[in-house]
Amino acid sequence: MNIGIVGVTGYSGMVLYSFLINHSEVDHIYLYGNQQNEEPRRLTDEVPAFGMSEQMIYPFDSKKVMEQVDCLFFATPSGIASQLADEFIQCGFPVIDLSGDYRLSSSDEYDTWYGQPNRTLPDAAKVTYGLSEFTKSYATYVANPGCYATAALLALAPLAIEGWLDPTSIIIDAKSGVSGSGKKLAPTSQFTFINENAWVYKLNQHQHIPEMVQQLHQWDQEIEAIQFSTTLLPITRGLIANQYVRLKKQVTQEELNQLYQSYYQASQFVRFKEQHLPTIKEVTGSNFCDIGLVMNEATQVVTIVSVIDNLVKGAAGQAVQNFNKLFGFEESTGLPLLPQFP
Repeated sequence: MNIGIVGVTGYSGMVLYSFLINHSEVDHIYLYGNQQNEEPRRLTDEVPAFGMSEQMIYPFDSKKVMEQVDCLFFATPSGIASQLADEFIQCGFPVIDLSGDYRLSSSDEYDTWYGQPNRTLPDAAKVTYGLSEFTKSYATYVANPGCYATAALLALAPLAIEGWLDPTSIIIDAKSGVSGSGKKLAPTSQFTFINENAWVYKLNQHQHIPEMVQQLHQWDQEIEAIQFSTTLLPITRGLIANQYVRLKKQVTQEELNQLYQSYYQASQFVRFKEQHLPTIKEVTGSNFCDIGLVMNEATQVVTIVSVIDNLVKGAAGQAVQNFNKLFGFEESTGLPLLPQFP
């Protein structure tokens, strides 16, 4: 297959390229910028780490893209795919979008959370929200979930689907490395700010909130809202999400373990660790999501800890996983099967 990537120079785009270049089903990768009239650029001038590559980044032309590739990836900041993707959606051309531009089903939500007013969204049947472990069938346009949403939804899915959650009790406290903020420079991502520091940001305003609520509501219509906080950590990559919830009924630790095992025992990339609470280092560089949970019998609060690499399972890795499922390849093809050590 021939593959196209828009946005290879961003962090998620770099990781995506590194996976696809070694993918056994990918014959060639075409790289595109996000504008039609820009000059071609050498990949190695933009990303010196790819020093052996002779590839060029060419201007974006939708007709030429559809002639050259069999599937296109958008690894762009939010607001770009929504300007470029309409023709692909209308033609039913395979696209996997790592941005947030098509994750939501409400145009009003895009105005509120993404600052994208007057959005005209395609028919919902033309877009799949690609939470890989819970996606059984795919439209040709796949909206890859956000990193925070991936970690939190995988942690909460069994309880939400079974209707065990008290819908008013869901608290998610998530923390991520600096790469989650993207490559664009900001005062809060500078070494002098974040080194030996931690920063709570976008409290009650993070753009991943509506996609989490949207998916949780699909699983359990009683869930209308969550309490969600995000903290920036002085690490390069990795994400930990702590979920604190109460249940509608009394259950034991063993019953919780059995429930999660029933959902994830066949999963290649979700590893349920029972009462072992996983750490970020256990998944760094991999497409794994590790989950552990503990019931506090005194308070009847369940704490669920979920960890992922925000650039892999939270972005490029899940995109490749969705690509594999969309085209019927073995789900782990092209993906690292071990975390990075040390």
